[in-house]
Amino acid sequence: MKFTGRRQSTNVEDRRGSTSSGKKTAGMGVGGLVVAALITWLMGGNPLSVLSNADLSSIVLGNADGTTQSYTPTAQEEEMAVFISQVFASTEDIWADQFQKIGKKYVNPKLVIFKGSVQSGCGGATASVGPFYCSADQCVYLDLSFLTDMKKQLGVEGGDFAYAYVIAHEVGHHVQNLLGTLGSAHQYMAKVDETESNRTSVRIELQADFLAGAWACNENKAYGSLEDGDIEKGIETALAIGDDYLQKQARGYSVPETFTHGKSEQRVKWLKKGLQSGRIQDGDTFSCDYSQL
Repeated sequence: MKFTGRRQSTNVEDRRGSTSSGKKTAGMGVGGLVVAALITWLMGGNPLSVLSNADLSSIVLGNADGTTQSYTPTAQEEEMAVFISQVFASTEDIWADQFQKIGKKYVNPKLVIFKGSVQSGCGGATASVGPFYCSADQCVYLDLSFLTDMKKQLGVEGGDFAYAYVIAHEVGHHVQNLLGTLGSAHQYMAKVDETESNRTSVRIELQADFLAGAWACNENKAYGSLEDGDIEKGIETALAIGDDYLQKQARGYSVPETFTHGKSEQRVKWLKKGLQSGRIQDGDTFSCDYSQL
């Protein structure tokens, strides 16, 4: 994606080198366990439960007395941070315009960049959880190591649009939150059995994929930022993070009733639909029969 010279968001909080809690958080390291983290991020459940018995001492920056260790980001990390900030700024501009078209006001979320562990309005988390959106404080949380590990762990060739898709998907959850969709879905999930709750989660996530595509569609219309191969990289990423693909990679088979983010083909379908449409109202994943998603 072409973002050279584009503005960076002012709604970015860089916590790399500080912690927001006064004690260490237990969790697993990023290293060889990123695949498990991706599964927890992309497939529902409670990611923090995976971390309960692991040790984060090698990457947590905070000490038990609340002090912090110095942290100097690499040149690659700084380059990535600039790009992510530019993508985030683009989502602010694009969604403000799209909300205006439907007679609503877009409220900017905040992007929190952290290293190792972080305290959010939804509780403590580690880098192993992966990128996430917290509706309680309307923040997107990201450890840049997730993006640098994407290619190695998922076999995705990367590319700027693949990284932008990850950010736009999380911002999509913020869009859902502002529209009331996310809150309503979560209330419904609390009342139904596990199977129906999982299906509702799939609807939420596929809509976030649509919204990521819709952002890219409007971004490209406004700035011509998509380059040759970008859409293919996004589709490649969507294929690699489908529930069926991840489960087969992890244990050799998939269990459809446990899906919480959708199959690879579903994720590609809704990402493509967003890329083609660009309109919020075309991303209704809740009205159709589940088999038609």
